[in-house]
Amino acid sequence: MSQEIDLTNKRIIISRTDSIGDVMLTLPLCAWIKENFSNVHLIFLGNNYTKPVIDCFSSIDQFADWKETENGVDKDKVAFLKNLNADAIVHVFPNKEIAKFSKKAKIGVRVGTSHRIFHFLTCTEKVNFTRKKSPLHESQLNFELLRPFGLKAIPSLEEINEYTKLFYSTNEVLPEFIQKKLDSSDKRVILHAKSQGSAVEWGLENYRLLALKLEKKGYMVFFTGTENEGKLIRDQIHFSSSIIDTTGKLTLAQLIHLISKSESLVACSTGPFHLAGFLSIHAVGLFSPRKPIHPGRWKALGSDVHIVVNDEQCPTCQKGKLCKCIELIPVDRVLNELI
Repeated sequence: MSQEIDLTNKRIIISRTDSIGDVMLTLPLCAWIKENFSNVHLIFLGNNYTKPVIDCFSSIDQFADWKETENGVDKDKVAFLKNLNADAIVHVFPNKEIAKFSKKAKIGVRVGTSHRIFHFLTCTEKVNFTRKKSPLHESQLNFELLRPFGLKAIPSLEEINEYTKLFYSTNEVLPEFIQKKLDSSDKRVILHAKSQGSAVEWGLENYRLLALKLEKKGYMVFFTGTENEGKLIRDQIHFSSSIIDTTGKLTLAQLIHLISKSESLVACSTGPFHLAGFLSIHAVGLFSPRKPIHPGRWKALGSDVHIVVNDEQCPTCQKGKLCKCIELIPVDRVLNELI
């Protein structure tokens, strides 16, 4: 690896074009760069879907939407990257296309993991580390890519959690029926039952029973999710005046605002769980202990995050096999995390 690269007065792209949770766990890396180099201009290259998340983080100066290029030819994609006038790019999420066009755009410093063959042809700095068997949290693993910029040691999770304080809620106006429900109760819990297939889930029957128990204890319960997720849960969840269906009714910016105004959130390893952690509300994450999807790798960052697994020593999970032990987490155990 070449000598340390100084980013002072430079423009740097952080490339992360995947989901909300992955983007959230990349934000501390951005804050470290801002903290260690003066007058650095940070550009977050992502998909427009995650822009509301980036807009809430004070360390990022500019958002660039890679989706804008999806109908363009190669020269358009090169021009898009050239127009960002970047001195460096960090490929936090390896993307073969972005790596190729970053080289063609003649971005001087291009950082990526050495565990992607295409990076040997496209990156100037190739960092050798592995995610698959590492005991580190995902946010810590992202920091490995800062080695070319002088990072000597991976920060602890306690140090990384400090960067979550740079995340602020939106002030988006909520739909009137949701705002009225918020105004009618100080005991507000969000249940995010689905994960769009990105995580092992607790099960709708468990969420249904939890919602009913919370209702009896005087809580206002909000189910969140996409419209497609709503179609999956509406036949199984008993909605009422205090168990509210918001699925498909909120933009991401509105969801961030709703989470910030709630007391607690329950979810598996999903974007809203990570948002709750950054927003410092009581975030309860339901996990399988199986590697590499265990909470040691994927729990949310933040000061009020709580993890529940059914059996940390689950023999099936210990063998790395598919397992639904998460569905065996008792409803009352989750309830006790909330009240």
